[in-house]
Amino acid sequence: MITMERTAKIFKALSDGTRLRIFNLLTEHELSVCAIMEALQLPQSTVSRHVAYLKNTDWLNARRKGVWMYYSINASLDALSLLLLEGIKTHFASIAEGISDKERLAEYLKHDCCR
Repeated sequence: MITMERTAKIFKALSDGTRLRIFNLLTEHELSVCAIMEALQLPQSTVSRHVAYLKNTDWLNARRKGVWMYYSINASLDALSLLLLEGIKTHFASIAEGISDKERLAEYLKHDCCR
C-alpha cells in the first residue's frame, strides 16, 4: 500500500515541466545527462539537478559505465507511478514539445559519443 507521503512525492516529482520531459525521454531509453541535455536543449546544471532530484526520490536508477552515468526509470515503481508514467508517455507523443524532444534525441543517438 502506498502511503500518503509517497503519494505526495510522486506528484511533486511530476509538478515540474523539465522533469516531465525527462520522464518522457526515459520511457524508451536509458540515457546519459549528455543525451538528455541535447534532447531538451538545456544546460548540464539544470539537467543534472532534475536528474538528481528524480534519483533521490526513487524514480530513477543510475548505472555507471566508464566515466558516464546512465539513467533509467526504476523498474520497481509502484502501480500508481507506472500508470502515471504511461500517461506521460501517451500525452507527450501528441504535443509539439514532446515530439521535438524525441526527434532531437533520435538525432543525437545517431552520433552519440556517450554510449
